[in-house]
Amino acid sequence: MIDEKNRSLPKQKWLLATGLATLLVTLPSLLAAPAAAQQVTGTPGSPSATTTVDGNYLPNPPPAFGGDIGLETKSSKTSWPPTIVPPKGAPNVLLIMTDDQGYGITSTFGGVIPTPAMDRIAQMGLRYTQFNSTALCSPSRAAIITGRNHHSVGFGVIAEQATGYPGYDAIIGVDNATVGEILKQNGYATSWFGKNHNTPDYQYSSAGPFTQWPIGMGFEYFYGFMGGETDQWTPYLFRNTDQIFPWRDQPGYNLITGMADDAIQHMKKLNASAPDKPFFVYYVPGGTHAPHQPKPEWIEKFKGKFDMGWNAMREQIFANQKRLGVIPANTTLTPWPDGQAEYGGSKLPKWDTLSAMEKRMFARQAEVFAGYVAYTDNEIGRVIKAVEDMGKLDNTLIIYISGDNGTSAEGSTIGTPFDMAAIQGIDVPVAEQLKFYDAWGSPQTTPHMSVAWSWGFDTPFKWTKQIASHFGGTRQGMAIAWPNRIKDAGGIRTQFHHLIDVVPTILEAAGIPAPKMVNGIAQKPIEGVSMTYTFDKANANAPSTRSTQYFEMMGNRAIYHDGWIASTTPPQPPWLMGLAEMPDVLNGYKWELYNLAEDYSQSNDLAAKMPDKLRQMQELFLVEAANHQVFPLSNDVLPRILAPKPSYTAGRSEFNYEGELTGTPNSAAPNTLAKSYTITADVEVSADGGDGMIVTDGGRFGGYGLYLLKGKPVFTYNFLGIERFRWEGRDPLTPGKHAIKFDFTYEGPGMAKGGAGVLAVDGKEISSKRIPHTIPVLLTIDETFDIGSDTRTPVDDADYQVPFRFTGKINKVQVKLGPSQLMPEDQKAAREMRNNANK
Repeated sequence: MIDEKNRSLPKQKWLLATGLATLLVTLPSLLAAPAAAQQVTGTPGSPSATTTVDGNYLPNPPPAFGGDIGLETKSSKTSWPPTIVPPKGAPNVLLIMTDDQGYGITSTFGGVIPTPAMDRIAQMGLRYTQFNSTALCSPSRAAIITGRNHHSVGFGVIAEQATGYPGYDAIIGVDNATVGEILKQNGYATSWFGKNHNTPDYQYSSAGPFTQWPIGMGFEYFYGFMGGETDQWTPYLFRNTDQIFPWRDQPGYNLITGMADDAIQHMKKLNASAPDKPFFVYYVPGGTHAPHQPKPEWIEKFKGKFDMGWNAMREQIFANQKRLGVIPANTTLTPWPDGQAEYGGSKLPKWDTLSAMEKRMFARQAEVFAGYVAYTDNEIGRVIKAVEDMGKLDNTLIIYISGDNGTSAEGSTIGTPFDMAAIQGIDVPVAEQLKFYDAWGSPQTTPHMSVAWSWGFDTPFKWTKQIASHFGGTRQGMAIAWPNRIKDAGGIRTQFHHLIDVVPTILEAAGIPAPKMVNGIAQKPIEGVSMTYTFDKANANAPSTRSTQYFEMMGNRAIYHDGWIASTTPPQPPWLMGLAEMPDVLNGYKWELYNLAEDYSQSNDLAAKMPDKLRQMQELFLVEAANHQVFPLSNDVLPRILAPKPSYTAGRSEFNYEGELTGTPNSAAPNTLAKSYTITADVEVSADGGDGMIVTDGGRFGGYGLYLLKGKPVFTYNFLGIERFRWEGRDPLTPGKHAIKFDFTYEGPGMAKGGAGVLAVDGKEISSKRIPHTIPVLLTIDETFDIGSDTRTPVDDADYQVPFRFTGKINKVQVKLGPSQLMPEDQKAAREMRNNANK
């Protein structure tokens, strides 16, 4: 007979063990910092009742119905769920970050370009002199909106270079909720204006998905462009997920002003509708990423201001920085690159070695860039003024960061009127550039400046954008103001911080916890630390709460820890665009060591004197890299761009379209690069003649178009704005049906090779021509594939202006692609690209 008392013991032990296990699992959450007490206003159940939420689990479970349900309304009682609001006193948040601006650009941090809007924020609040980015666009933007390191959220490189590893796939992931999502679910009105470089380009089309568009990441309103850059005069612009074309009815439209106008209007609407609802505005203009395109009056302000040249400018910035106290008094100005080993042998010309022609052109490049910086800051100032005019400035936390990385070196050593050419290794000689002198920055150019200017604008540091190992690539000027909270107006803070620290700063300022779960998904921890402790004057000299931070970009890497930084020496300069031979990424890099407490600018390498310290730092980098999805390391540049990625077009060799179709992003269009292809169009020409675009991909700065011009068939191939190749029939087409065919035979293998094209109508050849080269890698990044009209810019302004709608009927367009003729050896292919494109 079984003893019932003893029989129950195993069950009791099991229950006890289960209870202890549950307690151990939940204990960390229970011991975590408690959320603020729930704040309820108004009579519960009334339409005007509000409440804060716990914030740890978003969204909060729906509240129980607080009324009564009878058989009819007169025996029932209503009860409304309360409106969710942020904690009392939570500030509005205006988060501003410009593009491609190094530490020495703004007047706020010693630069020679006036930036009164940033100066104002610094004078109202604080300047931060050791604030850091990731060294590149997409990664920095992923870090600032998630509060996590860029590899931790899939953005180890820009989206266009994504590869299929967790740290590099450009997928932020549902377990990394953005600050927009967190604030939205806590009662903020959230919006995003300007650049979005955090959506994989294969998701740009109307097929979506839209989960990694701004509106899918917690931002309720989006007005901005997709990708790394866009033409500011005719931008690749969206409102939420719909492409828009405001310049069509706004002569002189420029996105820098357009987005300021839209942001101001949006805030006014919010204020009119719900004046007590806090807003979060993420304001990220494309200025001053290439193309440098300010309005003409801003260029004029800087005429003659850079005739002193880049070396003298650098000395002037350095002196200004010491005078303002934004660098330590003992800072050393790092040497100019003149073939030193520390620069991998890189050399940039000194100003006094240039010809008069070169000086004239290079000064013009800087004048336009400076105009772009000042113009962008001016429009930011308008947005800040709008906040003030609404009476909301005192309780608005304004974070203004100059640049998402250092100044760009992607314009080549001589600059360029067409930045897509420079990016692909194609140089435009200075003598040719002078032809565009007066048009520099206009809608007819997409200019970038010489690397030497970029190096100068990163004073006092070494290197530029892309270089994560040195502060020329990662040090950003930042100013923060919040009049209700920050009282040390004009103060300077020297604590070491990073973009990942912005999200926890905003959350702490708002009294909102970092959530443990969002939309049913457990969240990865926020990796940043709050900077709010620095707001108090008493903590002006407090130790930084960030003790360790790793850096890595395309093999260049560094590790910061307690005032020391160990950095790899870049094996090639970024302006070579990855076309040089690279060393073994693990063991082929030299390391440097710096004591930042005594050496702010990384000028005194201690690696040889302190090998043990260096070894400790290198080991720490490996630990941090393993913890944040940095592995596997790679120093490839071009091969990443060419690597297969998810795509709706992958594996397809035939594309068929019917009727008019516009706005297909290039990533969803037939890729005609480095292969033979055939385009066939079945059209009907009306009785009064034919005119208009049949099919085009690209525009003014690269691409192709097949169209009828005064009835004559024309195929134009635009080689990155530098030259155009044209096939044209002699006679207009007769009314009725016709089959127009363009057949191109590519002379591969390899990139950028030439080929022979034949234009035919109804099976009869009407024009044939061989061309010496084709576009290497990027046909376009901000134009679309259009049938029946042209939505953005013409492939040849001399022939037509957009929209150039086809006057007849397009029954069918077919594109057939031959196999890719890219070479299997990636580095060899890269060199082939440069050689062939420059023929």
